[in-house]
Amino acid sequence: MKTLLALLLSCLLPFAAAASDDAKLAAGTAADDARVAAMLTPNQATLDKVLSDDLRYAHSNGKVDTKASLTASLLGGEAKYLSYKYTERTFRFPAPDVAVMAGRLEVQAKVDGVSMTTGISYLAVWRLEKDGWKFFAWQSCKIPPA
Repeated sequence: MKTLLALLLSCLLPFAAAASDDAKLAAGTAADDARVAAMLTPNQATLDKVLSDDLRYAHSNGKVDTKASLTASLLGGEAKYLSYKYTERTFRFPAPDVAVMAGRLEVQAKVDGVSMTTGISYLAVWRLEKDGWKFFAWQSCKIPPA
């Protein structure tokens, strides 16, 4: 009987792991969708909810922001994101409280009064903090024209 139970459990464990991965992917995708919405229509409460206090945000132009400076830029209108369209977005979970997101997107923005539309390649890190998944780090670069 113990052997049958052990065999049954060993067959079910991969399904449990897959369900756990699906739940993590759904949570990561929802957190990032909320972050994108907060950057398109910024307000202090929403930005505070999705951004980690330890945020490091490296823009494709080389400028690096903290949570405070990115929030000030978005709320003050220096940076205005007009559209954010993913062409690729994948998640990996190297640790229970860390999600790594990578891919490409097309972004339209107005920065310091200058409009731009560009393709971006990015790497992002999410961290599970006491009140949920928080956007922890962003590193991006412009995709050169073909």
